[in-house]
Amino acid sequence: MKIFSVKQIKEWDAYTITNEPITSLRLMKRAATHCFDWLLENNMLQQPVYIFCGKGNNGGDGLAIASELIQHKYKASIFILETEKKGSVDFEANREKLEKETLNVYAISTQDTFPIIPPNTLIIDALFGTGLNKPLQLTAATLVNYLNKSCSAIISIDIPSGLYADKSSKGNTIIAATHTLSFQQYKLAFLMAENESYCGKIHILDINLHKQFVDDEQVNFELIDKATIQSIYTPRKKFTHKGTYGHAALIAGSYGMMGAAILSALGCLRSGAGKLTSFIPACGYTILQTAVPEAMCAINGEDHLLHVDSIEKYDAIGIGPGMGMYPSNLILLENIFSTASKPVVVDADALNLIAQNMELLKKIPPKSILTPHPKEFERLFGKTENDFDKIKLALEKSYEYQVYIVLKGHFTCTTTPEGKGYFNCTGNPGMATAGSGDVLTGIITGLLSQKYTPLQACLLGVYLHGAAGDIAANNFSMEAMIAGDIATSLGAAFATIFL
Repeated sequence: MKIFSVKQIKEWDAYTITNEPITSLRLMKRAATHCFDWLLENNMLQQPVYIFCGKGNNGGDGLAIASELIQHKYKASIFILETEKKGSVDFEANREKLEKETLNVYAISTQDTFPIIPPNTLIIDALFGTGLNKPLQLTAATLVNYLNKSCSAIISIDIPSGLYADKSSKGNTIIAATHTLSFQQYKLAFLMAENESYCGKIHILDINLHKQFVDDEQVNFELIDKATIQSIYTPRKKFTHKGTYGHAALIAGSYGMMGAAILSALGCLRSGAGKLTSFIPACGYTILQTAVPEAMCAINGEDHLLHVDSIEKYDAIGIGPGMGMYPSNLILLENIFSTASKPVVVDADALNLIAQNMELLKKIPPKSILTPHPKEFERLFGKTENDFDKIKLALEKSYEYQVYIVLKGHFTCTTTPEGKGYFNCTGNPGMATAGSGDVLTGIITGLLSQKYTPLQACLLGVYLHGAAGDIAANNFSMEAMIAGDIATSLGAAFATIFL
């Protein structure tokens, strides 16, 4: 699913109006009908409805929803935030129509004119939409704070008022919606952790904007959906053998941290790798052979790895889970990076070692994959003011070092050397548990060994990891699931691709 900028959203509306063709007013009514249907289907209309409208097209949507309610014999009170400016053309047309249908249209211009909101009132927020480009001030800001304190459920139309669609809104006054009914596709703002408390549950309503615009338009960001994953996934052919699916290598584990090596090995093998060799210290031999007998072991060092023999024969290499911050690992990393002829998956302690020795970044083989969680990313590349800046920085570093960065989080974002960002749609908060990232490292390494490209391995790997987490949460709950549950749920995750 492509994620459009504010400019592109406006262009999509205009393209639909021209090429469907349809009038802008009729398109607004179509959006309002979908909102009304959602409210009806979700039993939201068993209570008084107060609709708050600005004078732009978002307010026009609110007036059109009010008209739908009234035509279907539901009571609605409409409150228009008055300003000196005239409303948009479609807003004024809807206002004229609505004032013929009901007397319950009220102007609010000062705090003294704010309505008293009875208990159990449903508030519909149609004050400001995606065109907002400055923080709310004066009466608008006061009204939003007033609504947020009402203890009522708030339904925001298209986007919570005060929230920017494609840049940070930190410090702004913003509606705290219970639900956001947005149109057609996700806004970039919905994918940022900093906006979680404002968006509530997000529902994307298909209002049939013209599909040709989507096909032709280029974007910087996409939300990976099942259709994309189906196009990436390669089914197995009948006449194949373990050699067909690659020989992966994982460099992981140290004394007290062999669990990370086990979890990454499980992720790798469950992702479909034909063979796996785990490079581990002697202290972990019995542990790994017992826990993952399908994995071969290459032993060096006692409590931690000292060096790794030739890696040229391996189809994919993952390094970092549980390997520790030993000084000798710096030499190990340098040797791996200087001798690897293929991309390397770099995670955990390998990333932390690089953060302390930044010259190593320049030595990472091109098209390699870095999989930091937010703190590891910060250690590598520094702090950012907000989530939008963090994604921008990840894009810049992907280009600078010609690597893929899998920035882990709820909507894990993969940035590419070509300057694109891909957000993932699977996963849940239960995956915030020790070892979850080790499983992901194994999955991506295993997919690389099967000849998926680095980008395909990132996108398919993150999707499967999240889908397995969703299955595990369903079976064990988000609170009780552990990383091993994610690894053992990978088979069911593969099965969901074509469900």
